[in-house]
Amino acid sequence: MVEVGRRPGRPGALTPYADPLTIPPVLRPDVADVRQEIEIALRPTWVRMHSQLPPTLMWGYEGSVPGPTIDVRRGQRIRVAWTNRIPPGSEYPVTAVEVGPTPAGQPLPHNRPGREGVKPDERVAALPAWSVTHLHGAQTGGGNDGWADNAVTYGDAQLAEYPNDHHAAQWWYHDHAMNITRWNVYAGLVGTYLVRDDEEDALGLPSGAREMPLILADRNLDTDEDGRLNGRLLHKTSVLISSHPETGKPVSLPFLGPYSTVNGTIWPHLDVDDAWYRFRLVNASNARIYNLVLVDEHDRPVPGVVRQIGSDGGLLPRPVPVDFPGGQPLTIAPAERFDLLIDFRALAGRRVRLVNKGRNAPAGVPDLADSVPYPQVMEFRVQETCEPDPFVLPPVLSGSFRRYDHALVDHGHRLIVLTPPQTVGGGGHPEIWEMTEVKDAGVRVPAEGVIQLRSTDGTVRTYRRTSRTFNDALGFTIGEGSYEQWSFLNLGAPAHPMHIHLADFQVMSREAYRVDGFDPELGGTRTPVAPDPDRTLSVPANEQGWKDVFQVAEAELVKVMGRFDGAHGRFMYHCHLLEHEDMGMMRPFVVMPKEALRFDHGAGHGGHHG
Repeated sequence: MVEVGRRPGRPGALTPYADPLTIPPVLRPDVADVRQEIEIALRPTWVRMHSQLPPTLMWGYEGSVPGPTIDVRRGQRIRVAWTNRIPPGSEYPVTAVEVGPTPAGQPLPHNRPGREGVKPDERVAALPAWSVTHLHGAQTGGGNDGWADNAVTYGDAQLAEYPNDHHAAQWWYHDHAMNITRWNVYAGLVGTYLVRDDEEDALGLPSGAREMPLILADRNLDTDEDGRLNGRLLHKTSVLISSHPETGKPVSLPFLGPYSTVNGTIWPHLDVDDAWYRFRLVNASNARIYNLVLVDEHDRPVPGVVRQIGSDGGLLPRPVPVDFPGGQPLTIAPAERFDLLIDFRALAGRRVRLVNKGRNAPAGVPDLADSVPYPQVMEFRVQETCEPDPFVLPPVLSGSFRRYDHALVDHGHRLIVLTPPQTVGGGGHPEIWEMTEVKDAGVRVPAEGVIQLRSTDGTVRTYRRTSRTFNDALGFTIGEGSYEQWSFLNLGAPAHPMHIHLADFQVMSREAYRVDGFDPELGGTRTPVAPDPDRTLSVPANEQGWKDVFQVAEAELVKVMGRFDGAHGRFMYHCHLLEHEDMGMMRPFVVMPKEALRFDHGAGHGGHHG
């Protein structure tokens, strides 16, 4: 294991909080005519991820990692030419290896730097610079959304138009190239995109130097022949052998790296005033779910200073205190955004740290079982200014926000099942199954691809699988302007952060289920999956706003409702663990005018059209 905090001369040693936080440049488009494109070029660049490391080759938007923070006003329509300026023959910046297999219960090797003697994957090394940019969260037409197959190579541009007709929100942009998103994003292709509006302005939130993005991502690094970190990005994954007596098959795990970076720097520090600050946090990791706690110099949680004021799609109805009761963390999955306020007024002269504690360990203590070798994320150094901060936290943030009432919204339904990686036919990977209810009493049960669900009133419904891979026939076609409730049922580990393009959603419910009736060897249920009366779940306060990423834990049914409005075309939904997305946990859907949908020759697929 690489040592932390030792003298720099030791192989692999890095000192926490040694380097200042990098603040990405800000791009505020000021073109008066939408026909004037803004070019944002993808370029190779060299980055110092830590002062004790040699430079790291990465890819960046405008040569910056992360890319520029794009800052626009609501209704300010812009066109962007995402231009590929990465020359042909450029070295691919990521070394990829898969190590193992590792028996269940043994430490996983992906927490260590270096290739473990495994030869790099030559197919990854040979990848060209082939990229397409998705503005995550945006309401824009399918042709502008960054369809995964529509990637471009050197000298070509992906042209995209963004209406930005949306309430204030934090979106982010990143690569979405088919099959290789996990490596392109890992190479550095991420950035923040902020939409402003008058309602947010009226709150007088911290701004200017007291507002900044925090783009969180984990990394691993290769080593030289002497075991020293050489700065080279290492995408190192593991194969796990399940301990289950019947399903003890190899499972390819997503990437988890030992080093946390914020805005591209490993374990940075930030000098702040004794005042309120606003941090626009996004988890841009491939698969790391962060469990964050703010601690003092003695690793004790610091209560009462953090408020969450927004989530993926904009402001929450009211501030949510984040007090870390009992050391409980603030959990953020890949692609989720948290709009945070931190009140440093009572912390002048002190240093407080954001750490990733893991789900089971005390604050500040590494939890190897939860794949957290080092808890460090970043440090805040609070300066005493003796100047009063006039900001007052408002009790209500968004007067325009309204929660959906399920009984009052006319909506369609979809059921999506997330399968365990050991399921027959899945090749060792979890899958997305789109399901259609079967009314025919003659359907054979049990059978592969057939799922039975028992509701709380005892009713048993039978569903059959209609798709399981990205290239299966189109399943969901939706009338523009329609409301839909999508239900995600996770039949096994791990937790999946599910992302639906185009629309904003609200989490309607989280329900606990007993899923032992599902047999992975059969690929269907032998007895109905049923609600678990021993567990009660609720929707936490920080999930009761607008969301486009939803954590779906094992043995959980998550229902989300949203309106597919403002754009037409073909879009995607997928797991935002990028290794899962690339390996098949992604499906298309189409939004078209309701008038045109009346002539749809594929009516009936996947549920109601709305």
